[in-house]
Amino acid sequence: MAGGVGFAADGHSAGADRSTLRLALTVGGLVLAVLLGFGLGRANPGPTTPSGTSAAPATGDHTHAPGTGAHEHGTGTDQAADSGAGGFSVTSAGYTLTPSTVEFGAGRAGEFRFQVRDEQRRPVTRFAVVHDKPMHLIVVRRDLTGYQHLHPTMASDGTWSVPLTLGEPGVWRAYADFTAVADDGRQTAATLGVDLVSPGDHTPRPLPAPATTTTVDGFTVGYEGTPEVGKALPLRFHVSAGDAPAALERYLGAYGHLVALREGDLGHLHVHPVATPTGDTVTFWLTAPGPGRYRMYLDFQVAGVVRTAEFTVTVP
Repeated sequence: MAGGVGFAADGHSAGADRSTLRLALTVGGLVLAVLLGFGLGRANPGPTTPSGTSAAPATGDHTHAPGTGAHEHGTGTDQAADSGAGGFSVTSAGYTLTPSTVEFGAGRAGEFRFQVRDEQRRPVTRFAVVHDKPMHLIVVRRDLTGYQHLHPTMASDGTWSVPLTLGEPGVWRAYADFTAVADDGRQTAATLGVDLVSPGDHTPRPLPAPATTTTVDGFTVGYEGTPEVGKALPLRFHVSAGDAPAALERYLGAYGHLVALREGDLGHLHVHPVATPTGDTVTFWLTAPGPGRYRMYLDFQVAGVVRTAEFTVTVP
């Protein structure tokens, strides 16, 4: 046959035999690689989302059973998993935030009502208690003024409600921070965000210059430490009344509660304190997810009154 290959005496092509051998070895290698990869995946499945799909593993991944009290981390390694920015969308990790309204008159007392729904659009009614509450709601104007930390209450149908007043016109951001419990008991922590609108003319305020000390209601609040991108580093806050340390009280199960928001995209960082005895110093481990300017809000309680100290920090 013109252009054909030569045949051996037994009627088979020697070249074809070699090609067949190489193909068999290649296919066998691919099958072995797939089997090994499957085995490794089975041995290390990683955390899962409510849909049952595998999620990227996170250092210090953990869950909370319903009724869990204050949740405190003791190491920077734990913090690395909790400090990624979130709250960019109304939908995340299989859950969706559905508000009843997003418009509020400036300076008028209103009520913010919403549900958290699962992938089947069913209202979620089971939540783990984290930091003494099943739901934390952070509200702030997009220029990072007017910070509020609220705790809605839930009706039996899964509708959350909380009194809310937006003090000035503008676009505000609301963050629902929670840990949902699925029907099969799996728990998923999520931070969902939605914009709220207060109609009227407004001029965004520039972010205050970075500072490590501020005053609020006669208390002096300062901190030591410098956040860095991708590194879990401690920030040590101290509160004093005059020359003496303030008598800090537990608030949400700890002696302080810190929220950080990134200027621009308003990425939300919810960090946790290290378990510490009573004193004027509260340590948080924080990992900056990227460079930029952040506004930090430290909630602390003295004599039954919760106050908020605010700081601007620049992460290069």
